[in-house]
Amino acid sequence: MLLSTFTFILSPLSAAKPDKQVVVLSVDLHCQGCIDKIMKNIAFEKGVKDIVCELESKTVTVTYDANKTDVETLLVAFKKIGKPAIVKEPPTKKDAR
Repeated sequence: MLLSTFTFILSPLSAAKPDKQVVVLSVDLHCQGCIDKIMKNIAFEKGVKDIVCELESKTVTVTYDANKTDVETLLVAFKKIGKPAIVKEPPTKKDAR
């Protein structure tokens, strides 16, 4: 009986863990204004956890919860703000701490 209670307590904890993934996108970034536009809009997309924009390499690295969004949804969000993106590096799993 004690074992079943223990299993019940652990189940919700393991289910609550996010499935963090990272994707690197190639985006035509010209200036800080482009970066600001991305940070103000994409950061509020459901499931987005972190965004790193690099003007020099014209890349945007997005860390997201794969249980809440996916790469296709992110690409649509970029297109909506006038910054079409192309996947440069496919999604990779990130340590979900």
